[in-house]
Amino acid sequence: MITKKILIHSIVFSPDGVSTAYLYNDIVLGFKDAGYEVVVLTTTPHYNLIETTLQKQPLNRKLFGLFYESDFNGIRVIHVPLKKYKSTIIRILSFIYWHFLSLIIGLSIKKVDFILSPSPPLSIGLISILIAKKNRAKFIYNVQEIYPDLLIKNGALKSNIIIKSLKWLEKYVYNQASAVITIDQKFYDQIFDRFNEKDKLIIVPNFVDTELYKPISKEIELPNPFKKDPHKVRLLYAGNIGFYQDWEPILFAAKKLRDTNIEFWIIGEGVKKEYLIKEVEKYNLTNIKVLPYQDREIMPFINSFADIHFISISKEMEQEGFPSKVYTIMACSKPMIVITGENTPLYNFLKPLNCSILISNNRNEDFVHSITELANNESKKQELAQNGYDIIQQCYTKEKVVAQYINLFDNL
Repeated sequence: MITKKILIHSIVFSPDGVSTAYLYNDIVLGFKDAGYEVVVLTTTPHYNLIETTLQKQPLNRKLFGLFYESDFNGIRVIHVPLKKYKSTIIRILSFIYWHFLSLIIGLSIKKVDFILSPSPPLSIGLISILIAKKNRAKFIYNVQEIYPDLLIKNGALKSNIIIKSLKWLEKYVYNQASAVITIDQKFYDQIFDRFNEKDKLIIVPNFVDTELYKPISKEIELPNPFKKDPHKVRLLYAGNIGFYQDWEPILFAAKKLRDTNIEFWIIGEGVKKEYLIKEVEKYNLTNIKVLPYQDREIMPFINSFADIHFISISKEMEQEGFPSKVYTIMACSKPMIVITGENTPLYNFLKPLNCSILISNNRNEDFVHSITELANNESKKQELAQNGYDIIQQCYTKEKVVAQYINLFDNL
């Protein structure tokens, strides 16, 4: 049997500690176990730097730091430098450099049969197409977020020329791909008409590593400040602190419940973190604790540390994404309160499962009401938690979803 070679071309990968990186770490290992040869072309870690992970997977300088290489469970990973600069101009130049050098390196990788690239960014698809054409390889594009729709709706794009150019690029990438994977029915419906060959578009959901994320039955010594106070009810959000989230209901609830036993724990990084901290200080909200990202290995225990999880999606962005933390919360058998509009990807996924309280209207007051109701209803918490856990085991484990990826590639 001839071994087929897959190039994973992604803006994030291990040792970066972010959800898409974790997702693709598991996909890559699944391909390796299925007998594929895998090489990864990515960036240097720049989203979430976790020192312990960097120590386990050190980056080795190549050509005086022009690029780096590392080893991920026996898989070669090539890292092109990319950083989060404060200067917009320097950030754009760094982004262009990453694209250019990725193209050069990608063209030098020989005997590639498949290229798999997740969005964002949309432009990664163009680079992958050029590499695929040189190798006569099949290109598979994985739509994790829909661009340029997301940029248009959050107001980041206003130029008609740029919008038209990006919409053209989006359709070009879709129609040059051998297959396009999207993560749910809502996304599928949204981009379906942008394809000349409709059968290229398929749904493969995201998933969760249920060996890592699972109900915790025993106590462990968590680092400070995760010390349990039996008199407190802890609500947790862990993830990106950015424009995708709606922070107004959380701040409103914290003000309303400041004299109760309710605490809000927010773990992560992002462009809105500084704003959030300033609001907490401004109103002296001692019932909100804002912390940096934590090591992935202890996140299941932190998930268990919380009594209730919450997710709040901004009205402007709620059609354009699906937070993967939903799967990890459900896998840990924890109840959720979720703020999102009706007929959105997240709402449509959760509504029939009865594993969360969904809030679509009157966000501020209903969030407060839901917190106080659920905090004092142990049987309801257990019901929601169990329902979420059961559906993960049935449909969204790492093994079941990675098998769908492997089946797609085997049949291309």
